[in-house]
Amino acid sequence: MRNAIVLAVIAATGFSSAALAEGKKVGVSWSNFQEERWKTDEAAIKAALEANGDTYISADAQASAAKQLTDVEALIAQGANALIILAMDKDAIGPAVDQAAAEGIPVVGYDRLIEDERAFYLTFDNKGVGKIIAETVRAVQPEGNYAIIKGDPGDPNAAFLLEGMMEVIGADVTAGKIKIVGEAFSDGWKPEAAQANMEQILTANNNAVDAVLAENDGMAGGVIAALAAQGMTIPVGGQDGDLAALNRVARGTQTVSVWKDSRQLGAAAANIASALAGGAALDSVEGAVKWSGGAKGVEMNAIFLAPTPITKDNLNVVIDAGHISKEQACEGAMAGVAACQ
Repeated sequence: MRNAIVLAVIAATGFSSAALAEGKKVGVSWSNFQEERWKTDEAAIKAALEANGDTYISADAQASAAKQLTDVEALIAQGANALIILAMDKDAIGPAVDQAAAEGIPVVGYDRLIEDERAFYLTFDNKGVGKIIAETVRAVQPEGNYAIIKGDPGDPNAAFLLEGMMEVIGADVTAGKIKIVGEAFSDGWKPEAAQANMEQILTANNNAVDAVLAENDGMAGGVIAALAAQGMTIPVGGQDGDLAALNRVARGTQTVSVWKDSRQLGAAAANIASALAGGAALDSVEGAVKWSGGAKGVEMNAIFLAPTPITKDNLNVVIDAGHISKEQACEGAMAGVAACQ
């Protein structure tokens, strides 16, 4: 049974059996494990490492860049042969990469960019996610006053998402079809920070806001709470495929949640880390491309997975995939959602 699982993981991620080294410890440093989606990622990482014969160890930085540095030190002290790091801050994480490199320990930058040629970058196409959010919301609300609720200013993903959004709506902004009436970063990607930002934008504009581009589902929830307090329902986009967000899609309060299948990302990270722990070179990872799209232009080895937009019209995709049950997705659903019939 175990061999069958290993073969399935190998087939799913493209690694040869020779690339996987059994009996290694892989340390995972989470930036803020309290966020809903990381539980799914962790389960996928654990399952893939177990299938590879490796051991999972972890630490939660609890949204502290300083704690994350000591967390990485602790993971190294526990004997980690490879590290998967979800960075809290793109710049503050540098000393952790230095320490890992000094110990000969490979690093996988997980979901968020660690712009260092010594790290392997694994994520979804975040610029593409931003484009999808904006395209879907614009299709419903092609003109009017837009608000943009951005993520943490220390996370490069916030910039990538915004870049994708502006590729879609930039020409309409220039032409005056769309007016951006509010734009704000939300510390730690926290829903409560997003809600406060949205409340301020609504107040500043006397509630004259027609659509919101939120950079993740947690913040979309905060935005929707602020709108609900004013009796407003307008198009809102987000991403991550959070269970609550998918239910909001069914209820009609959120227009789109761009689903990044965390199970796919987690399994890929585990297998890459296992291969690197066994001595594989960064550029030998199958499917890797050379990428230099970060702020510093550093050339890195990277893999970008493709996301899937989920709207009321294709909610069945996440239900059929087992990501969410029909009961969870469809509770309180509005009429006309085919997946909930």
